[in-house]
Amino acid sequence: MENKVPIDIHVSREVVFPLPVIPPQFALSQEAAPTKMPMSDSPARGSFQLPLLRSIGAFLLLSSLSCIPLLAQTATASTIPPQEQQGIDRDIARHFGDAPANPGPKAKLSPSLKPADVHAAMRKVADWELNWSQPYFDRIWTWSVLYTGFMAASQSLHDPKYRDAMQGMADKFHWELRSEHPNADDQSVGQTYLELDLLEPAPDKITPTRTALDSLLAGAAAPIPENQAKIPWWWCDALFMAPPVWSRMTAVTHETKYLDYVNQHWWETSNLLYDAQRHLYFRDITYLHKTDERGNPIFWSRGNGWVMGGIARTLEYMPRGYADRKKYETQLNEMAAAVAKLQDPKDGLWHSDMLDAADYPQPEVSGSALITFALAWGVNHGVLDRTTYTPVIRKAWRGLLGQIYADGRLGNIQQTGAAPAHYLPSSSYNYGVGGFLLAGAEVAQLNDRRSRH
Repeated sequence: MENKVPIDIHVSREVVFPLPVIPPQFALSQEAAPTKMPMSDSPARGSFQLPLLRSIGAFLLLSSLSCIPLLAQTATASTIPPQEQQGIDRDIARHFGDAPANPGPKAKLSPSLKPADVHAAMRKVADWELNWSQPYFDRIWTWSVLYTGFMAASQSLHDPKYRDAMQGMADKFHWELRSEHPNADDQSVGQTYLELDLLEPAPDKITPTRTALDSLLAGAAAPIPENQAKIPWWWCDALFMAPPVWSRMTAVTHETKYLDYVNQHWWETSNLLYDAQRHLYFRDITYLHKTDERGNPIFWSRGNGWVMGGIARTLEYMPRGYADRKKYETQLNEMAAAVAKLQDPKDGLWHSDMLDAADYPQPEVSGSALITFALAWGVNHGVLDRTTYTPVIRKAWRGLLGQIYADGRLGNIQQTGAAPAHYLPSSSYNYGVGGFLLAGAEVAQLNDRRSRH
């Protein structure tokens, strides 16, 4: 990627957005006192606040915003709040991605689900991301998610360069996890280590991951924040980060104790955070009774994408005869039905706050990509109904392609956080690209009706 330091200019604009229609099943089942949700951090790059630059930037940004489909009810697209900007600045400083003021024109890509067309979009995004990010590879979860996408892209595109980059990453970090007694985030890089081992077995290389998991089985534990549930996977994101590591360890070792660990702790988390009526996950227990200004519960699209993607990636290596496998398939079916009803009818994606398109009008690509991946995986593996979900996937894939720029940048990715937030259309981060590549690898197989289950 070109080594420029763009200037972020923040502007306000009056636009018209429609009041979201909340399906009856998503209405609050009992009265809840609305509480104002604190804003989360949001993306952009080093900000000069010079009046002249702001004026020029306002003109340019408003011109570009005119291309974004406008919804219709009066709302104000406010400036990115300072605390969200701080989060964006942190993410940029850590090389997770960036959000330039002028990312250039959008790409012209075919929305066809033919493998060649899907692969063209995947390659465009993957090549841009690999070129930009490879010097900064790390083991933190944001990178781990990207690595899962590169592994999927390498197989789907029959191109070893992405897998070779993952092999180099694993060697760089000596095939070690991020900490001695890792939480779910710090376990996540193990997904790629184990997938590499499944391709070319090398028991000594996976020893560090196995040792860490065995220590957790023996009772070791990562610290848990004071205000959270005292369980290992106390936040819904964890269901994407950790369980696929454990299911792959069972595939490598043929020992079911690793899957049994997943089975115990997945349903602990589900019992706490899964809304059995709405069939969506709260991010953690601090959101169980939190509502937005309209009194609606807060369901974060990326959080629910983490869970749906986590189910798919866990089931991928769970034996068909495993006793509780059907429970995971049932939960994926429930969540798929719920998110399908919340898909934006215009752009085919999901908003950062799944029930609040008015305050969060932009599509959110990381959550949308993970949801698309899970839906396509479910169809391809016979877990979800093909007739029901192919139209949903088709619209979502078209929407995702609309977020790709001519150089391969994938935009509208929310910065790291724990809740819905605001970001520039150019906002691009590594984990969102990982989700997109996972989605593409499954979408490319949708027209292959041969049984994979």
